[in-house]
Amino acid sequence: MYKLNLNVAEFLTQYWQKKPLVIKGAFTNFIDPIGADELAGLACEEEISSRIVLTKERDWEIIQGPIEDYDQFGEKNWQLLVQAVNHWYPDTAPLIDAFRFIPDWRFDDLMVSFATQGGGVGPHIDNYDVFLLQGEGTRRWRVGAKGDYTPRGGDTNTALIDDFDPMIDVVLEAGDMLYIPPGYPHCAETLTTALSYSIGFRAPSQQELFSSIADHLLDTNTGLKRFTSSSEPKSASTVPFEHQQGMLSQINELFNQPEFYQTALGQLLSQNRFELDLSTPDTPYNLDDLNHALSEGAEVHRVGGLKVLQLEGDSNKLFINGEVFNCEQLKQSDITKLADTFALDNQQATALCQSSKIKELILALLNRGYYYLA
Repeated sequence: MYKLNLNVAEFLTQYWQKKPLVIKGAFTNFIDPIGADELAGLACEEEISSRIVLTKERDWEIIQGPIEDYDQFGEKNWQLLVQAVNHWYPDTAPLIDAFRFIPDWRFDDLMVSFATQGGGVGPHIDNYDVFLLQGEGTRRWRVGAKGDYTPRGGDTNTALIDDFDPMIDVVLEAGDMLYIPPGYPHCAETLTTALSYSIGFRAPSQQELFSSIADHLLDTNTGLKRFTSSSEPKSASTVPFEHQQGMLSQINELFNQPEFYQTALGQLLSQNRFELDLSTPDTPYNLDDLNHALSEGAEVHRVGGLKVLQLEGDSNKLFINGEVFNCEQLKQSDITKLADTFALDNQQATALCQSSKIKELILALLNRGYYYLA
């Protein structure tokens, strides 16, 4: 349904994580997968992250959701942003699928915004890659060069900056798209009432990586080797540079042994920042229920936003929402099929379930609410 007009190989070589790109006509005859009313309905829900940004004369005010009354904001100078719409609105799934030339572990969420004339969030810098796709309406985007910018009001906890000189100044219409790598300042001004889509991709920080691996070592009671030295300093109060490097080499040693880091990585990368709309059955399914459903033509779908990952070099596991599923007795082709496919049609699901072991795995995923019968 959504075919991206992009030379992927050229994009990955010349632009991905390197420099911004305007892609006019990225989607031909683009149709919004969600309407303003549906988006406003999502913003009413407590478990869904949403906010209103009010554009003022020289500032922006943020009102955190849930949002139920929009009359108070008037007809201009405000914007509604709803995070992880792909978790809650299945009709957005085909749009996400168009961006799977970037691996699933990087995908963060689909944020959708509705903006009135003059609405925007101000000049800011993100620490992740984002594709900004225009739906109905028009917005003017400005993008600056990388550099040292002053945080707005001196607040280092905000992504907002004072301003920048644009190297890109473009008006996006329905189906147009702008790609922005981390570190490039940008801002938007809504020219006519607009729906916009932010498809974000994020990598873990050093803090997140260290924390996850440390937690895994503690949980598994591993990484117990202690530092030893071949010489000691003359001064009892001195920690020699040789000792400092020796201790750090202990950490580096762990990073060179996959058994110490792979599980931690799989768990970290398969987790979501935003809540999932889990589809836990009222009564747990059993194998007979699954067999009957498949015989009646059921399909097996994963819930929106769920990450199902494999790690190269550790093919006997699937990592799903921070959990580890042992797949030692499963065929590699079946594991890959399950990981690669958002929605298994009846023929695909029935073929996979010829294996009793993968049928048990699918049953476990259904009962956890990670998958559902459609």
